[in-house]
Amino acid sequence: LFIIIISFAHAFYILLSPRSEFSLDQHNNDPNNPWNLAPSYSQIDNDGNINSNPFMFQIPDKNTNMFIDFRTSLFAMYLFLAGDSSALSNWPYADNPSIAILIVLFSLLIVIYLMNLLIGLLSNAIEENNNRVSYLMQKAEILAEIELFYLLPYQRRWQTWFPEVIHYYADVDKTRIEIKRLIKEGEWDTKEFTEMRENLLEELQIKHNPIDNELMLDKLKSNDDKLDNLKEEIREIRKTLQNFKIRTIS
Repeated sequence: LFIIIISFAHAFYILLSPRSEFSLDQHNNDPNNPWNLAPSYSQIDNDGNINSNPFMFQIPDKNTNMFIDFRTSLFAMYLFLAGDSSALSNWPYADNPSIAILIVLFSLLIVIYLMNLLIGLLSNAIEENNNRVSYLMQKAEILAEIELFYLLPYQRRWQTWFPEVIHYYADVDKTRIEIKRLIKEGEWDTKEFTEMRENLLEELQIKHNPIDNELMLDKLKSNDDKLDNLKEEIREIRKTLQNFKIRTIS
C-alpha cells in the first residue's frame, strides 16, 4: 500500500509540478503555476459581458498546488485515500484526461481492490484461527469421551498412553506473562505443585513474595471479618441457649 501511494504521488508530482521556475510573488504563463490555479474574479459590464482580464486574484500559497513538492504530494495522496480530493480539483478534468485516468486507477487499485483484499485476508486469518480452536476443542472432547467410555480398565493403566508426567515446551515470554497474570489475580498461590512453581519463578526471574501479595492480604482481611461475624453469631446463640435453660429451670 505504501509503495503504491508513493508511486501515484510521484506520478502526480511529475505531471502537475510547475514546468518552469516559479515564485509565489510573481505570475507567469505556466498552467501548473499556483497563480494560474488560484481563484480569480472578473468584472461584468452593463450588457452582461464578462471581462476576459480578471481584476482580482486570491493570493496563492503552498497548498494551492500541493504537487510543487514531493512531500506535500505524498500528503495529498493520503488525503485522497481518506476521501479528500480537493488537491486535484484545481485542474479541469476535460482538459487533463491523464489526471482523470490516474484518479480512476487509484480508486480502483487502492480504494476498491487493495482495501477489500486486506479486509478479506484479515477475515480469513480470523476464520482460520477460530477453526483451529474449534478443532482442538472438538478433539479434546472426543478424546475425553473415548477415555471415559470406550477404554478397558487395563488400557487406562498403560503408561505409554497415560504417563504420570507429561513434558511440553512453552514460550518463555508467554509463560512469564501468564504467571504475572495469575499472581495479579491471586490464582498463583495454591498448594499444588509448590516445587515446580518455585522453580518457574526462579528460572523466569520473577520476584514474588506471597506474604506481600495484596490480594492475599485482602483475602485474609475478609476472612478475619467473617470470623468476627461468626464469633458474634456464636455469642448470640450462647445467650439464647442460656436464656432458654433459665426458663426451663424456672
